[in-house]
Parts: sequence; C-alpha cells; structure tokens
Amino acid sequence: MTPRHIAVIDIGKTNAKLAIVDAHDLSEIDVITRPNVVLDGPPYPHFDVKAIWTFLLNGLGEFKKRIGIDAISITTHGAACALIAPDGALAAPILDYEYSGPDDLTADYDAIRPGFEETGSPRLPMGLNLGAQLHWQFAQDPGLRDRTGSIVTYPQFWGHQLAGVLASDVSSLGCHTDLWNPSEAQYSSLVERLSIADKMAPARRSAKVLGPVLPQISAQTGLNPDTPVHCGIHDSNASLLPHVLNRTAPFSVVSTGTWVVVMSVAGEKKTLDPSRDTLVNVNALGDPVPSARFMGGREFELGMNGHISTGNEQTRAAVAQDGPMLLPALVPESGPFQGQHHSWLGSVPLPGTQERAAALAFYLALMTAECLSLTGHTGPIFVEGPFAKNKGFCEMLTAATNCTVVATDTTTGTSQGAALLALNGRALCTAFEGTRYLPQQHRSYEQYANTWRRALTARLDRRD
Repeated sequence: MTPRHIAVIDIGKTNAKLAIVDAHDLSEIDVITRPNVVLDGPPYPHFDVKAIWTFLLNGLGEFKKRIGIDAISITTHGAACALIAPDGALAAPILDYEYSGPDDLTADYDAIRPGFEETGSPRLPMGLNLGAQLHWQFAQDPGLRDRTGSIVTYPQFWGHQLAGVLASDVSSLGCHTDLWNPSEAQYSSLVERLSIADKMAPARRSAKVLGPVLPQISAQTGLNPDTPVHCGIHDSNASLLPHVLNRTAPFSVVSTGTWVVVMSVAGEKKTLDPSRDTLVNVNALGDPVPSARFMGGREFELGMNGHISTGNEQTRAAVAQDGPMLLPALVPESGPFQGQHHSWLGSVPLPGTQERAAALAFYLALMTAECLSLTGHTGPIFVEGPFAKNKGFCEMLTAATNCTVVATDTTTGTSQGAALLALNGRALCTAFEGTRYLPQQHRSYEQYANTWRRALTARLDRRD
C-alpha cells in the first residue's frame, strides 16, 4: 500500500529535523527542528545522539497522534558512522568530523588509503574522510576494534535505532569515505587494510526497507507495529534523487546548507581534480555522479558575522556595477581553492549591511559556478535549500554559467528526496519547480563574474 504520510528524519550538520511529507505532492505538512549539538567530550567531540533520539521519539509520537505516519525515511549529513557493539549499543561516541584529531595521523593514514582512481574520494582534512576517522579512533583506543561488532553509516544508525537492523547505504558510503569503490559498487581495499571487512554492515540501496519499527518503538510512540523503516540516504543525494527520477539529463543540482554540493548528471566528461575538492558521489540508484563542494553555508555565516540579510535589488545592482568583491576562501580547508585565504577587492563592507550581503551572495554563486565547471556541468541548474531563496546568489549563478537556474520552492530538498524512498519514485515532483532565472538578463553581473575570475587568476599566479 502506498503511504500517505512519510516521516523524514533529517540530521544536518547544523540542525536535526523531523518532517511529515505528504506523499501526493511531497509538500511538508509540518517540520520541527533542534540544534545538532556537539559535545566536547570525553573522549573527543561527538554528536549528542541521546538528545536527538529523545527529540525524534517525542516528535514521532506527536506527529503520529496529530497527522498519522505510514512510513519512515532517513537522511543525514555524510562523514559520520556508528560503531555498534554486539549488544546493539554504541561501542564509542559518534565522532564530529570537524575535529582535527585524525590530522595527527595523516602520514600513517596516507600510507594505507587507496588512490582517488579507486575511490573517487579526495584527501580531506579532519575527519571528512570516514576512513581517516576510523583509523584514528582505533589508534587512540586499541580495544575499540574488538569491541565493535558492526560499522554502519550515519543514516543507518538511526535506522538501527528504529528497526534493529544493521546496514549501510550506497550513497553514504560513496560520500568521500575512502571505503567505497564507485566503479565496482563494492567496498574498497581500505576495509581490508583497516581489518574491518567483517565488521562493515551490508551495503544496501537507499530505498530498501530495513524492517518494521521495533515493538518498543511502537509502544513508546504509538506508531503502528508494521510501520516500515527505509534504509536512508546521504542528504545531498536526497536532494538529487527527485531530479534523477523525473528529469531528462543533462542537468546539475546544487544542494545548499552548511555545505554546497554540486552534482552534475550526464554532463561533459572531465578528469576530476581531487586537490580542488571534487569527488565521485554515488546516487540512490548506486550510480557514480561527478561532484564538487565547498562549505558555502558556513562561509555565509562567517561572512555575515551573525547578521541575516540577502541584500535588496538596488544594492545588488550597485555592487554588480562597482564592487566590492570577495575572493576565496572564508573556509580555506575545503572547496576548489583550498589553502587560499579570503581578501576583499574594493572597500570592505561592514557586516550587517546590504552591500556586504550582496557581495557575499555573489561570491557564493561564483564559487558554485567554479564547482559546476570542474564537474563538466551542462544544462539547467536546480538549486535546493536555503540559497534558493537568495536572489543575488541565483542571479549571479545564471550570469556566471550562462545557464538557466531554477530556484526550487521547497524549504529543503532533502526531506522530499528522502520521502521518495518510501514511494519508489512514484510521486509527481511538482514541488520541485520554482523561480526560473534566465541567462543574459544581467549584463553587469556577467562583467562582475569575469572581473572576479581575472582577479582570482592574477592572485593565484602571484602566489605560484
């Protein structure tokens, strides 16, 4: 039976969310959120999964009572996994991927990690490569490997909590983990080198049903005992899924949030450069997808210094004509210009001003355009998440790429994409239409983009 209401657990790096999605049109009937808090330790910074679990159980119970829940799907950020002990409890806290501890063992890890040609994973700092997390955790706690019965990717940690079934999903494994071989659709050679081949949970397609909710979950929340729990999906791939199922390639999807992730489908063949934070994602169907990324949401927060503004039309026009402009990068640890530190051309606009907001929106769009170029993008560009509401971002993106940009109307594409897992892709994706921005509407924006690129090239040449 086709579900009517789908509960979507959506754990982003910044916030944890629970949404109820209407199966007919993928609209969000209701959404609740809480901060995704990182606890300092011991033994290291880790996610407060106990607080999130309480939040989810309370929300599921309330939504079941008020609206009804026929199925559960899950989406989370990448670069996280859970080490499950034989008794089903956590063998260790879930490490925050922004902790720098794994960098202490960089040389040792680099000696065993597979090459980019095998995994499609660039070498990333901190714990952004899941393999580096595991290598560091086992080195810090010599008994941890033996205490670990199974290793599951993060969406499936919540699936295990709900259904008691151990699994991982292909999209989370394909998210720069070093643990997956996208071209062979199997675990990489690293799992043998880490001596965890017997501990990795079975890799499943994202739409797979893990099972019904556990009896104790049904009793606590009021959910029907036969409520199915679907395996789950990496959040950027949740944004991609509706387009893969319902659009004609080529096209690209830009998923925005803490990370901006560009995913190009059936574009121009390009050799990806791992030094520029390109990678091979794996979509919900198990297919490789050339991708690139940078911490755009984090850069927006840093650039705005806590202020909330997107800039008005008049100010955007003035900035496009006369500047200022921001060169990368506000977060130099990731993205297409790693190691580069930001600088301003022209007077530095004060935080909180409309001028600052406009210049920052243009900067983020130009960084996104660079990512699109690296992945061989062709065709229309679909923007998901909070940046879809930023007109300056969308206007500059279409000018910089000379492509149509569609800013989707959804509050977050991740929830609707995850809901599709429970529908076998059958829903009409009218919710994913939105405002269209056409090329050649803003000549001054094109000139701004060209000036930005020339200035960046000149700066990079000087530093070489």
